[in-house]
Amino acid sequence: MLIDTPSHRPSDTTTAAPRRRHDDAPDTAALFTRMAELQDGPERDAVRDELVTAWLPMAHRIAGRFRDRGEAVEDLRQVAALGLVKAIDRFDPSRGAFESYAVPTITGEVKRHFRDRMWALRVPRRVQELRNKVRVARRELTQSPGSPEPSVAAIAAHTGLTEDEVGAGMEALESFSTLSLDAELSSDDDGYSLADTLGASDSSYDVVVDRESAKEGLRRLPERERAILYMRFFEDMTQSRIADQLGISQMHVSRLISRSCARVRADAMGQRSGRRGAGGRSATT
Repeated sequence: MLIDTPSHRPSDTTTAAPRRRHDDAPDTAALFTRMAELQDGPERDAVRDELVTAWLPMAHRIAGRFRDRGEAVEDLRQVAALGLVKAIDRFDPSRGAFESYAVPTITGEVKRHFRDRMWALRVPRRVQELRNKVRVARRELTQSPGSPEPSVAAIAAHTGLTEDEVGAGMEALESFSTLSLDAELSSDDDGYSLADTLGASDSSYDVVVDRESAKEGLRRLPERERAILYMRFFEDMTQSRIADQLGISQMHVSRLISRSCARVRADAMGQRSGRRGAGGRSATT
C-alpha cells in the first residue's frame, strides 16, 4: 500500500490549491461537538441558537443567488434560514465539514420553495427545469449592452436543448403566475375582464328547456298523432311512408303533423308564460 510521504509525492512544484473557505463559514466544529453531546434542554437550545447565528450569513448568501426570480429577498432569506436550521439539526460532526452538508441542504430548501409555493399551478418538474435553463440562457446571451433578444435557435444552441424544449421553457416563463378572471384587459370606458373573453352560452340548455316544455303537450295529443310525430321526427320516415303505413293520404299526414306541432308549441308557450306570471305575482306579494 502506498503511503503518502514526501518521498512518494509528485516531484513537480504545482500542488492543488486548498479549497477556499467563504468569509461567512465560521469555525464552529467545537460547538457542533458540544451540541451532539448534550441532551435536549435549554443548554442544547442555546448552543443551537449560537450555531444558527454564526451560519446565518451563509444562508443569506445562498438566498441571494435566487434574487430576481419573482420572490422577495426577505422571503428567500426566511426559507434559507429554515434550511439552515434543518441542516444544523441533522448534521453529524463525525461526517465532515458542516459547510459541505449545509450548502446543498439550504439550496434544496430554496429550490423546493420555488417548486412548491411560487408556481400558481402545479407543473411537471421537467417543465420547471426547462424554464430555468431558458431563463439563464437568455440572461447569458444578453449580457453585452445592446444585445438583441436571442432567438429560439440561439437559445437551443447555447443550452443543448431542442427548439421544442426551448419553446416549452419560454411558455413556462410566461406561466409562472395566474391572472384573475376579474382582471381588466382594457383601460377604456368599455373595459372588459378576462372572464368576458372566455366561454359562451351553451345552446344545449335551451334544447333541454324546450324538451321539458313540450313533454306535457305531447302527452295530451291523441295516440295516432303522437305515433305520427314519433315516426316522422324520431324514425325519420317520410310523410308518404307514414301515409302508406297508416292507410291515409300524404296530405292528411302533413295536416296532422302541422296541427300537432302547433298544439304542442302553444302548450309550451303557455307553460312559459304561466311560469313567468307566477314568478311575477310571487315577487309582488
